Amino acid sequence: MSMSKKVVVIGGTGLIGSKAVKRLQDGGHEAVIASSRNGVNAYTGEGLVEALTGADAVIDVSNMMSFDTAVITDFFATSSRNLTTAGRAAGVRHHVVLSIVNADGLAANPYMAGKLAQEEAVAASGQAYSIVRATQFHEFIETLIDAYSADGTVTVPDIDFQPIAAADVASALVEVALGAPKNGTIDLAGPERAAFQSFARTYLDARGDPRPTRAETGIDYFGAPVVTGSLVPGGAFTKGRVTLADWLRT
Repeated sequence: MSMSKKVVVIGGTGLIGSKAVKRLQDGGHEAVIASSRNGVNAYTGEGLVEALTGADAVIDVSNMMSFDTAVITDFFATSSRNLTTAGRAAGVRHHVVLSIVNADGLAANPYMAGKLAQEEAVAASGQAYSIVRATQFHEFIETLIDAYSADGTVTVPDIDFQPIAAADVASALVEVALGAPKNGTIDLAGPERAAFQSFARTYLDARGDPRPTRAETGIDYFGAPVVTGSLVPGGAFTKGRVTLADWLRT
């Protein structure tokens, strides 16, 4: 009997989604790429019934960026309600969604508020689910450094950081999707935990950027007040394999 599964990846052309699709295909599974580029829109519901028919699992890595809390919470909550409703109707056995570690404690940030609304919609849907909460990606460190740069210095919050490679996130999502639903959350983080400033210094050194770095208390994380452990798991978590140094070399 074939153990191959059909998994629909919502946002399957993006950073994480494209890697999840490849991982599924490499494992002999049927990966359905679902995105607005091919007529599937989770927010409007367009194409969902057709895409989800016969699927064993859904991996939702759809995304949007907005600084308007109402807009982004509506997007994530509405999309998740549409997906889980269509999933139940189609007999999908497992709904997996990507969120962010400690999203509930960072909801003063609009994007985190959106992810929290997404989590709540999925948990209340009646669909069997798993929520995978990841830390910040290696791929976004440059964006973070730019956001905290001013007057030739990079000044970051005095907090811990534990970034993870997008490839590790995609692999974890696929592993979770192929397994039994947790009906709860799973934290996912990189293999190294250190001060945010330390990771910023590693990145800048690798790029030959001599700008000084420093850490200060009282600096928020894009509108959300933070303490030492705000961006890292506080308990058990699944650990990625790729260090920042490894990622920078590749």
